[in-house]
Amino acid sequence: MKIHKFQQNGYNIVLDINSGAVHVTDELIYDLLDVFTGDNDEEAVAALKDKYDEADLRDGLGDLHELMDRQELFAPDLNVPLALKNKPLVKSLCLHVAHDCNLRCQYCFAGTGDFGHDRGLMPVEVGKKAVDFIIANSGHRKHCELDFFGGEPLMNMETVRAVTEYVHQREAETGKIFKLTLTTNGLGLTEEIEKFLNDENISLVLSLDGRKEVHDNMRPMINGKGSYDPVVRNMKRAVASRNYDNYYLRGTFTGYNLDFCADVLSMLEEGFDQLSVEPVVAKDAPYELKEEHLPKLFEEYEKLAKVYLDKQLAGDGFTFFHFNLDLNNGPCVAKRLMGCGAGHEYFAVTPDGDLYPCHQFVGREQYRIGSLGEGILRQDLVQTFRNAHVLNKPQCTDCWARFYCSGGCHANADQFHGDIHKPYEIGCELQKKRLECAIMIQAVLLMAKAEQ
Repeated sequence: MKIHKFQQNGYNIVLDINSGAVHVTDELIYDLLDVFTGDNDEEAVAALKDKYDEADLRDGLGDLHELMDRQELFAPDLNVPLALKNKPLVKSLCLHVAHDCNLRCQYCFAGTGDFGHDRGLMPVEVGKKAVDFIIANSGHRKHCELDFFGGEPLMNMETVRAVTEYVHQREAETGKIFKLTLTTNGLGLTEEIEKFLNDENISLVLSLDGRKEVHDNMRPMINGKGSYDPVVRNMKRAVASRNYDNYYLRGTFTGYNLDFCADVLSMLEEGFDQLSVEPVVAKDAPYELKEEHLPKLFEEYEKLAKVYLDKQLAGDGFTFFHFNLDLNNGPCVAKRLMGCGAGHEYFAVTPDGDLYPCHQFVGREQYRIGSLGEGILRQDLVQTFRNAHVLNKPQCTDCWARFYCSGGCHANADQFHGDIHKPYEIGCELQKKRLECAIMIQAVLLMAKAEQ
């Protein structure tokens, strides 16, 4: 498959898969591309001459050949870059500073914080060893990333503070530059903690599921009461304290709230404008997403895309993570092929210092790769993850979205199929719909900008 065609919001859109070029076309060009494959002009004319004037068809074919000459249509296939054959460099770590939580979210992949083991907090020394590990294994990379994660990381601010201080020490010693992020449910946010996070320029990922009734149903406190009111109060204060910048509000939608567009709009109404809402990934659960839900979910993404586009064009826009797409300067080839880098460029670190391919693999013991003390013990696993890119996944070979999703989430594939090479199908379908929405939005915005 070389191109992908789709119609949305009244536009005819053609994606050239290998180059990433996007074309908004008229009906004639759109119809021509049902027949034209790059070298069959006469066949294309013959197929459509009863619908269009022959001279117009030949003009259209001339335009298509010009796009081909610029490698923006039927572009050559991508090959595995040499970079993927080199030893991987670690670029990011997810520090599980707390295997405990003050909420009891129904859909929590972390088993409400304990990841299937005892609850506990990461000692300061383990956090410091993690900083040394990424420096030692990042090679020539100047930029490194650390995410304070849990459970709920605010339950272990001692380690968060100490590791942040140690990061600055090691930056001065090595010339590395660290980007720090903290993912929190917001319940424990205080003004003192906010000041520390702001002073240290630590990005915030805040968990909120949209409408109060939706959030409270899925994200209760330990005592069973809903967490929405205190969480929103804390989040509003925290976001305002950083001038509504350097944060993301992240929600999860489930089978209980298929009308998730309303949840995004609810977040917007509360004053938040950096948003992300993700589909739940669950198996054999009452709230899981099923194939029968897809038409409704597609409808919701299209509804959200229209709201998003209308607000952008009106100068009243907000950010929605899945609609962020750069049509002109997308990811490099290696990134397009392998995605997040889990298991070879990105690892999760448990409170005991064990290493896993990513935060979602923690607790799946067959995926323990090593530890901060022992180093990488499972080089075979590292190589397996490094080679698990889209060109090596049979189900991805002919998928039009392969260079955007990079083969999907390995953890989801393992959860549903026990094999990181077999993508989770519902996740694929939702990803493709999000991409179509994002491509349409960005193409229209680029056209609007060109007309100004």
